[in-house]
Amino acid sequence: MKQKVILAYSGGLDTSVIIKWLANKGYEIIAYIADVGQKENFEEIKEKALKTGASKVYIEDLKKDLVEKYIFQALKANVIYENQYLLGTAIARPIIAKKQVEIAQKENTNILAHGCTGKGNDQIRFELIWMQYMPNVKIISPWKDEEWLKQFKGRTDLINYAKKEKIPINVSIKKPYSTDENLMHISYESGLLENTSRTPDQNMFKLTLSPKQAPDKETEICIEFEKGIPVKIINLTNKKTVTGSLNFFNYLSKIAAENGIGRIDIVENRFVGMKSRGVYETPAVTVLLKAHQDIESITLDKEVMHLKNLMSPVIAKLIYNGFWFSPEMDFLMAAVNKSQENVSGKVFINLYKGNVTITGRRSQNSLYDESISSMDKEGEYDQKDASGFIKITGLRLKLTGSKK
Repeated sequence: MKQKVILAYSGGLDTSVIIKWLANKGYEIIAYIADVGQKENFEEIKEKALKTGASKVYIEDLKKDLVEKYIFQALKANVIYENQYLLGTAIARPIIAKKQVEIAQKENTNILAHGCTGKGNDQIRFELIWMQYMPNVKIISPWKDEEWLKQFKGRTDLINYAKKEKIPINVSIKKPYSTDENLMHISYESGLLENTSRTPDQNMFKLTLSPKQAPDKETEICIEFEKGIPVKIINLTNKKTVTGSLNFFNYLSKIAAENGIGRIDIVENRFVGMKSRGVYETPAVTVLLKAHQDIESITLDKEVMHLKNLMSPVIAKLIYNGFWFSPEMDFLMAAVNKSQENVSGKVFINLYKGNVTITGRRSQNSLYDESISSMDKEGEYDQKDASGFIKITGLRLKLTGSKK
């Protein structure tokens, strides 16, 4: 009997060649296509996989779980990698990799394969999760395989092999950049973008309008949160209300993109050690992050907020490096979930030409007390108490100063 391999398959050049290459080596190939919101014709990709050498194809719709169990969970933690990257690719990889293990278990095999480059982060994200959920996994990673590397130096060799094996492809030798798409974002990297001083071609962007082309009128919205999770959006401009996690997310992504929101151009530090330039479009989460931080500003205790702000970059780094299901991630996320118990309320926002402007917020759990904060009312705050507070706080500074 042939050994079964579950291949994470996209239908692109690399995985199309990998199917045939593995089939020629005597494996039975089962192609696994994860639908995470990329705009693709999955039936065409399935047909291509079967014609290229796959014996079976799984198409798994992961969009709803991606939003609810991954994007919204990351949102609770306010994760941003290196203060800029919203982790659109990294957040989607755990659900894809975990489902691949489930398919392998269903097919009674422990051989898993991917087409990730040996220079990138995705190889780590896939393989760490495979190792955790299938400790006896056998990994086929062609771009780290000596036999593969002797045969394929780059795109030219892949294209020539595809022509020889009559693999249908629609690519050219000179590729301006590579992309990764899911319902959260689109990323662009490599190719022409490897020159960090080169301005991206405006025709490259597929999701968002340029702020210059966005409407000259603000779009006013209200986002409602329950325990840190966004549950409703009201477009105050046209009175449209949208609920339901996936519908909510797709609608917010659409109106944010139409207002030119979500583009960034950065150089980030990959886990493998090199720097990499990435251009990203992440419209919905750009809005949600600001809205979530804002509703936390009136519902979180001061010290809890400060501790959480220390945790957020740590969690972002874990996600980026592929440790979504790690013990340390579980530990930190338990604290994040506890912090969100009272993070409920409404945030009012204006979207305008690439800008996200918070205009107000309201919560029944608000810790803001107008009578205490007011400069016109005494409230329950006795200003004379501040003298003793400052004296005690400054005592150690006085002692330090006296020794100079």
